[in-house]
Amino acid sequence: MLFLANDHAGFELKTKIIKYLKKQKIDFQDLGAFSNERTDYPKFAKLLAEKVLQDESNKGILICGTGIGMSIVANRFPKIKAGLCKNCKTARLARQHNDINVLVLAGRSTCAIKAKRMVKIFLNTPALEGRYAERRKQID
Repeated sequence: MLFLANDHAGFELKTKIIKYLKKQKIDFQDLGAFSNERTDYPKFAKLLAEKVLQDESNKGILICGTGIGMSIVANRFPKIKAGLCKNCKTARLARQHNDINVLVLAGRSTCAIKAKRMVKIFLNTPALEGRYAERRKQID
């Protein structure tokens, strides 16, 4: 399952990503926030991390103003590999090299077109094996 969560600064971008996911017939669960009224990002990052950890095949997308706060919170959970991606290249490499299971986006500086492309890459790019898998093992 794919889970999405955001704070107030990520709400607008999340709504555009949701339209894309529906058009592509990709199942997801929206964990909130459900408006652009001020809210606290740690609550949503924690909720998403807990959901992603329920099944190894789960993935998540977090969106806040810069993406930094969500990244910090999510990466405090063992087995969560949250990657803040700014473009398609970093999204592809984050999946291939680091096998991220949570894509983090900056709502205030990422356009919807670029975000949709990064989501597509995140969902469709497999992790590389070999030396990349060996490096990932060193993390745990």
